[in-house]
Amino acid sequence: MSEVRLTTSSFLVLGIIDKLGEASPYDVKVEAARTVAPFWSVPHAQVYAQCDRLLAAGLLSEARQEGGRNRRLMRLTAEGSAALRGWLADPAFVPVEARERGILKLWFGASPGVHAPVQVAEHRRTLEEYEGLAGEVGELLTRGQREALEFGIRYERMMVDFWRWVGRREPGEDGAPTAEQE
Repeated sequence: MSEVRLTTSSFLVLGIIDKLGEASPYDVKVEAARTVAPFWSVPHAQVYAQCDRLLAAGLLSEARQEGGRNRRLMRLTAEGSAALRGWLADPAFVPVEARERGILKLWFGASPGVHAPVQVAEHRRTLEEYEGLAGEVGELLTRGQREALEFGIRYERMMVDFWRWVGRREPGEDGAPTAEQE
């Protein structure tokens, strides 16, 4: 096995293939979009690149599906399984990188009155989706999946609360720009 630096995206691919048993890169892409995309997005091209990297590193094995489109089906090797288990057991803290475009716009002076109502509506919509999912399939999820869904619910509640607060602030309050500054 050659040395390869494993990233969170690498472990996302290993984890999905582990859960599915075997998967093509396309299957990984679809499963990522269906399951983890709300809290960890990965570009489709990166899924394919990660599969190739992990295969070259000996963390995945590959077989060709007989007939049809001759799809590549990948499985974790013993080394891949060990790498995934090691990552899952590692309690190291990595700071969250919040990538909220609306927050970035606020930072650079966007009008809270314009952005807050849209953000409240969109975060409410997402919150309702997550709460609906919890009600429909919550008992079918593993503990970790349920906890990840609960994170999404709590995050969306916090974002609704935050944007409501932004929308209620008066110009000039706590450093908020006045009409002349906007």
